[in-house]
Amino acid sequence: MERIEEYAIPFRGLESGVYDYAFRLRRPLFEAFGSPDIKDGDCAADVRMERRDNALSFEVKITGAVTVPCDRCLEDCSVAIDFEGRIEARFSDEGREYDGEVLWLLPGAGEVDLAQYLYESVVLSLPYQRVHPEGQCDPAMMARFSIVSDEEFASIERAASAGEERCGGQWDKLAALRERLAAEEEASGEEPEAAETK
Repeated sequence: MERIEEYAIPFRGLESGVYDYAFRLRRPLFEAFGSPDIKDGDCAADVRMERRDNALSFEVKITGAVTVPCDRCLEDCSVAIDFEGRIEARFSDEGREYDGEVLWLLPGAGEVDLAQYLYESVVLSLPYQRVHPEGQCDPAMMARFSIVSDEEFASIERAASAGEERCGGQWDKLAALRERLAAEEEASGEEPEAAETK
């Protein structure tokens, strides 16, 4: 990945003390890291750097939103980001890689690049389930995924738990559904899965 100038903080010549910086995290950052999930975004990153003689520390706060595919309907949805974290930058004669906790800098370095830390902080802030608020998913896409309505499914479950015979009523609906799915698979050229019979 190319170095992204926009997220580098020069510190050479700064006296010991605290310095504040502000960055915008947008599409170019997520594209630079080849993010498979984040399509776009607009987040504000506020960074407070403390300069010491032998190290730097950064307090980072990121707020905003990113665009990801909805886990339910697969259409784009906006997910809020709210992150607070801290990272250290230390100097070492050895060329060490960033390990998620410490950014290692060579003694002659004059700036620190926060791009990877900012990107990873956004990714780690994403919720496990990324979905539209209830009722805002694409209705056409949801209809494609819905074979049996919630009411029909609940009715079938009630019938099964009540010990109804596997004939007539709801079971006929399931058998018809299975036949329809098998016919659709045959029409598409796929082998239908063998249905279990008991």
